[in-house]
Amino acid sequence: MTRVFLVDDHEIVRRGIAELIGNEPDLDVVGESESAGRTLARIAATQPEVVVLDVHLPDGNGVDLCRSIRSAYPDIRCIMLTAYDDDAAIVASVLAGASGYVLKDVRGQNLVESIRRTARGEQLISRTVAESVRASLQAPTSGPVTDETKLTLREQQTLHLIAEGLTNRQIGERLGLAEKTVKNYVSGLLAKLGMERRTQAAVFGAGRRAGKPPHRPGPGDVR
Repeated sequence: MTRVFLVDDHEIVRRGIAELIGNEPDLDVVGESESAGRTLARIAATQPEVVVLDVHLPDGNGVDLCRSIRSAYPDIRCIMLTAYDDDAAIVASVLAGASGYVLKDVRGQNLVESIRRTARGEQLISRTVAESVRASLQAPTSGPVTDETKLTLREQQTLHLIAEGLTNRQIGERLGLAEKTVKNYVSGLLAKLGMERRTQAAVFGAGRRAGKPPHRPGPGDVR
């Protein structure tokens, strides 16, 4: 039995998905949340295997919530659910560690199968989406990066691993550091790069890894 948790601020949407899942003998909705702030505690109590969450929430960003879930519970897989086919949201979802990105107009049985595939550890990223992510990460640059930004060795290592899509916990395991220490490094490098979001740093770091003068995304580029 696959345990599923739903995050959406629209009660009708949650009820519809819960009813759909409830008709499947191998799936079980173990919890629901209508906001980002209440989700982590409920996930800790219900221990789902798959979380289906809306990209847009009243008190936060579903992509950021996905990253927090993956950081706190690496074995839990996430599917992003949204009404909009947004390229920037696709990039952000993939970099946050989501297993897939599903539109709300998806047929019910397709959503059910997506949950099953995600529970099996499969990625739901189609070739088209993968190309979109690749194109976004390799977008033309707006100009060379100056030498004003001086990252420490640890910050450079952290940036490299962020670009690989690793969570703070995974970065800590890779570098032999406490998760809180990694969080401090992430905050430091974001400040030095003049960025507000981790996703911006991921795009920036991917450009550096590709050997190109990386575009430094602005606050509104990728959310």
